[in-house]
Amino acid sequence: AERTNVVEAAAMTPGNEPAPSMNITACPGSRSRSPRRSQGLSDEAVRPRRILITGCHGFIMGYTIPVLLEQGHTVYGVDNFWKYGELRRGFDDHPRFHFFRGDAKDVDLLRRVVFEHKVEIFVASAAIIGGISMFHKLAYFLLAENERITCAGFDVCVEAHKAGFLEKVVVISSSMVYECADTFPSKEEHVGACPPPQSTYGFQKLACEYFAKGAWQQHGVPYTIIRPFNAVGIGEQRAQTDSEVLSGNVKLAMSHVVPDLVQKVLKGQRPLHILGSGQQRRHYTYAGDLARGISVCIADPRARNQDFNISTAAGHTVLELAELIWKKIHGPSVPFEFTSDDAFEHDVQLRVPCVEKAERILGIKCNTPLDEALDEVIPWVKEQVAKGTI
Repeated sequence: AERTNVVEAAAMTPGNEPAPSMNITACPGSRSRSPRRSQGLSDEAVRPRRILITGCHGFIMGYTIPVLLEQGHTVYGVDNFWKYGELRRGFDDHPRFHFFRGDAKDVDLLRRVVFEHKVEIFVASAAIIGGISMFHKLAYFLLAENERITCAGFDVCVEAHKAGFLEKVVVISSSMVYECADTFPSKEEHVGACPPPQSTYGFQKLACEYFAKGAWQQHGVPYTIIRPFNAVGIGEQRAQTDSEVLSGNVKLAMSHVVPDLVQKVLKGQRPLHILGSGQQRRHYTYAGDLARGISVCIADPRARNQDFNISTAAGHTVLELAELIWKKIHGPSVPFEFTSDDAFEHDVQLRVPCVEKAERILGIKCNTPLDEALDEVIPWVKEQVAKGTI
């Protein structure tokens, strides 16, 4: 990126703590690389766009931005390194990536980047997010701060659309909008029928979707809503707000199921401590597959004013995931042993997406098996444990 384009702004944390020293992080997910016409992209979908992404140095965008750059788009990124502290991604020095350091709540900054560069697509990806342990600890902060981020982005998008150059806003929502779903697999249209989420994080993600619909209804701003499910990949480090908790004899600071389980097995925990019964069912989706799906949703005109679940169709219980990790690290000769600990309050027991719509309209399929995704994740977690970054 053109480092002269970096805009300095104070990083904000709940206690206004200073950011830690810089971490150099390679761009994750070589599997996320894809040819420009992957997933049935149309000519219009691969036309180079000027795309602004807030929260550009986050986990999922670490996989997505390389795909967008490979497709020929120009990406403008805004991030204040709130979550992990300062870090670099492998795409930082790409000639079509331009980084602006600042807060996604800063309306003046967003307006300047959008208007000076005539941004065509605004991807609202920035959010305060952490492990499930954070949902209770920072319940009000999650709601209030994410609303401020959302308002800032949509205010600028309304202005830019009225000015005639912004094509649409893309909302990176969450599977947590289905937190209280009672119909499975959950189709996109079920969001309006199922009870609202009980966690403030899930509720605010649903609010983001209503911002998109409201901006369309009142101001005619087109939108696309994307709901990624349970991303699995590398690059997710310890957040500045994560506090250490004891899980059996192992201290953890992430509360993300895959890296936490990998850590405990690598450190020799036996029996392995599982939160709850282990029967919680999730659709663990390789982040490289999510990135390809997200890139299609961003650029393809068929995604206009649509919402999509982006996920693998294959579901696993936490216990199945744990046993798979155990066998990959210990081999088949060591019997799998586990014990159950008390679950977190908002640990949803069943989350099953319907993925038919994304495949039917956009040709999106997330087919990387969990087994293959773990082959990428386990060595990376082992390296990060040695470095003390997770």
